[in-house]
Amino acid sequence: MKIIRDFVEHPPFELVLPERIRAPFLIDSPHSGSAYPDAFLRATRLDATAIRRSEDAFVDELCAGAVDHGLVLMRAHFPRAYLDVNREALELDPKMFTGALPRGANTHSPRVIGGLGTIPRIVSERDEIYGGPIPIEEGLARIEALHRPYHDTLGRTLERIRDRFGLAVLIDCHSMPSIARPAIGDPRAEVILGDRNGTSCDPRLTDVVSALFRGAGYRVARNKPYAGGHITEYFGRPAEGIHALQIEMSRALYMNEARLTKTAGFTRLERDLARIFGDLASGWGAIFDRDTLAAE
Repeated sequence: MKIIRDFVEHPPFELVLPERIRAPFLIDSPHSGSAYPDAFLRATRLDATAIRRSEDAFVDELCAGAVDHGLVLMRAHFPRAYLDVNREALELDPKMFTGALPRGANTHSPRVIGGLGTIPRIVSERDEIYGGPIPIEEGLARIEALHRPYHDTLGRTLERIRDRFGLAVLIDCHSMPSIARPAIGDPRAEVILGDRNGTSCDPRLTDVVSALFRGAGYRVARNKPYAGGHITEYFGRPAEGIHALQIEMSRALYMNEARLTKTAGFTRLERDLARIFGDLASGWGAIFDRDTLAAE
């Protein structure tokens, strides 16, 4: 955890560009941010460990090897408990706020009802973040400062990649708790690929990524219980040349979930992800039946 004053002095997110972009992939880590505004920490009822339970801790570090293979990496620095960019801009729980919500707010999505809207009410499965309602103006200020710029940057970058290569591929990377997952799906799965049940990307991409993880020794499942969140759904438009695939990786593979510290497994997963990203960078043309030309 890094304690900061605000996201004016501290950059809210980062777009990491390789020296030369070699393939049409953008690797995104929207939930690995660990920079906490001090005012937010004073406002939460949770301690410094509990407030971090919803982080995809270290996922941006696990994926950093993608840049060495000529891929673009985007990562949030703000924490998910503060604002969740994997939601619509206005998925808001009216019980969380004092003041009137803006017109058009989505107040009844399953995510809002579960406490996990754009401004989350809980971390983990039940831990309430705040002791009481917060001003709606505060929530809207976070959305304007963080959510909209993040999505704008993500969208513009994908469009530039598509213009350059004829298509763009968003790989949205997350971690999942190794316990207390929903009963649906394979409880043994270490990696879950979400393509919105075949709608957010060419199925050949999902097939290839699944085969690469299986080849590296991981147990892989698809779409259950994680089919892909708002980012995958919103940006995944294969008919328009933008493909999106979500990857969920079990935290038990690389970290101690209670202490939020890396384990020896971190090095193995980091190495395997770098190899997978390298294979995608070199083989993307075969996946999409495209000629591959080295990008200048």
